[in-house]
Amino acid sequence: MSRFRITICALLAITLFSTVGFAQLTNSLKAGPAELKSAGALTFGPEGILFVGDSVGGAIVALDTNDRTASTARPADVKGVNEKIAALLGTTADQILINDMTVNPISHKAYMSVSRGKGPDAKAVIVRVDTAGKLEEVSLATAKNARAALPNPPDASNARNRTQTITDMSYIDGKVIVAGLSNEEFASNLKAIPFPFQTVAKGVNVEIYHGSHGRFETASPIRKFVPYQIRGEQNILASYTCTPLVKIPVASLTGGAQVKGTTIAELGSGNQPLDMIVYTKAGKDFILMNNSSRGVMKVSTDKIETYKAITAPSDIAGLPYETVKELTGVTQLAKVDNNTGLILATSGNTVDLRAIALP
Repeated sequence: MSRFRITICALLAITLFSTVGFAQLTNSLKAGPAELKSAGALTFGPEGILFVGDSVGGAIVALDTNDRTASTARPADVKGVNEKIAALLGTTADQILINDMTVNPISHKAYMSVSRGKGPDAKAVIVRVDTAGKLEEVSLATAKNARAALPNPPDASNARNRTQTITDMSYIDGKVIVAGLSNEEFASNLKAIPFPFQTVAKGVNVEIYHGSHGRFETASPIRKFVPYQIRGEQNILASYTCTPLVKIPVASLTGGAQVKGTTIAELGSGNQPLDMIVYTKAGKDFILMNNSSRGVMKVSTDKIETYKAITAPSDIAGLPYETVKELTGVTQLAKVDNNTGLILATSGNTVDLRAIALP
């Protein structure tokens, strides 16, 4: 057989494998309606599948966005995006809340989870913004979807804890990793849920040392996390309120276990992390994190494997960081690629969607 024929056969085999793999994922999704009592944390999986965290409903919902056309376009800026979303939904800007934002890595379109209205009667909405700045509502009535109910969520009578059932998510190696609270004594919980959805294990309870509090803790949930490989081992780097940064191996997320994370940085008290991304610049990896009261931090991961666990009281220690002073009012942060990020920035009552060069 000629080298040309071998190459063609190999390409055909790869194409067939990719098509079958895609069909296996999408065949697990059924035509709508998708049941969402709330829409919070968002993350993308393969082939334009969007995972939506429904804390009030105690579930993860997978949506087929049918958004699979590749693009290298930089997203357009949208001034007053909160006002435009409100107009799209037939209401006013003070009657919506943007809960999370993510970017489809294939199309570079932005997706936002939105509450239309206030309180328990708020409607869950997903809004898509294309790279030209056009807004549209993603239909939950017709989208193919699947739902995974989470075991032992916080009691629905405790509204504050219930809204923290799911605080963040990421798709890693065929699993949706879910952080949040459970109703167990050690409330901080991590779940690794295989996709397509099957049985959902109760997850692991997480204990960390919190330097600014000077104690071990099990009740505070992970606020935000990112996947990150250290010496070939897949980890998550998780950030908590007040603001410890903790390393947790993904391999340790086996159902029912208790896991002790390794605190490798303390980034300052009186603060809550709002979003995190990892990107590569000039051959080095960085974490970009926006916060409630400490601005946007650029954290170096250089020699991260050499940092020892923080086990004594401290307010700022471990991995070094610098504050990106030109980025202010940032409430949401998402990665487009290693050069570009997407932010929601608030000034007064106005929220702008802006593409930025990663620092």
